[in-house]
Amino acid sequence: MKLASLKSGRDGKLVVVSDDLARMADASEIAPTLQHALDNWASVSPQLEDLQKQLNNGESAGTPFDQTQCHSPLPRAYHWADGSAYVNHVELVRKARNAEMPESFWTDPLMYQGGSDTFLAPREPVKMPQAEGFGIDFEAEIAVITDDVPMGVSPGDALKHIKLVMLVNDVSLRGLIPNELSKGFGFYQSKPSSAFSPVCVTPEQLGDHWKDGKLHLPLVSELNGEKFGEPNAGIDMTFHFGQLIAHAAKTRPLGAGTIIGSGTVSNKLDGGPGKPVKEGGVGYSCIAEIRMIETIQSGKPSTAFMQFGDRIAIEMLDERGQSIFGRIEQVVEQA
Repeated sequence: MKLASLKSGRDGKLVVVSDDLARMADASEIAPTLQHALDNWASVSPQLEDLQKQLNNGESAGTPFDQTQCHSPLPRAYHWADGSAYVNHVELVRKARNAEMPESFWTDPLMYQGGSDTFLAPREPVKMPQAEGFGIDFEAEIAVITDDVPMGVSPGDALKHIKLVMLVNDVSLRGLIPNELSKGFGFYQSKPSSAFSPVCVTPEQLGDHWKDGKLHLPLVSELNGEKFGEPNAGIDMTFHFGQLIAHAAKTRPLGAGTIIGSGTVSNKLDGGPGKPVKEGGVGYSCIAEIRMIETIQSGKPSTAFMQFGDRIAIEMLDERGQSIFGRIEQVVEQA
């Protein structure tokens, strides 16, 4: 099943979307918003699935689906926590600044709780008061949405609570991160509003590509119209989504509509750092990673962070080249 939220009020208007993302059907009589659907998933989801079947087989004509009219599936959420499941990415960050990698990073996930009251729409600009010194970066990731998760849930049982999967651009301000982390109290100003894909899908919709709590397909990023990365999200993922959810729920329950992010998707190459797409590698899911590799190799980075006017696009295609979640496409603008 594929769902989206059209721009309407604070929390959007729920629609069901056809498998090919061409048509949609109004689902507001079943559930006015996605959050309402998640709050009542057991009773609501079968009705939404029936509506999508009617849309797919032509019983319901629906209307054309326009991704530009979408908000993020949850325009705001009660809880948004982002992990760092691709420890290769963390290892590169620390190596670039000559910091040791604690062994615990391979057994205990990193995670921060981000602001969830003002998510960006998937085609909404990233507006910043300045670019110089901010180090504006994109981070292409996978995210899941849960129903109610009990405190102390096991990683295996946590997988059963994943109701929807989507993509995310977790915008980061790299220039502000060091000072914030040096205070020992985590991110805040350096993590502005994130944007999610126009469409979220049930794990069942992903078929064999969803396995063991991981999404086994390349995640494509294009920076200013050129392919920047296409790492496979199912490779080099140290912690699967069940482990990330269990980590978040260790000392508290999670409410329906909680979003858990994977962290920057990152692949190794022959046991070492990846290569740019132009050099035959799978590239990167953020600018910081290529800057780290440039620093390791030549002593300083040569790739600039995003400036006003730069564009980032994030998308995932199936084996037929069909977009699964729709396309995040954002331009950086001055606020």
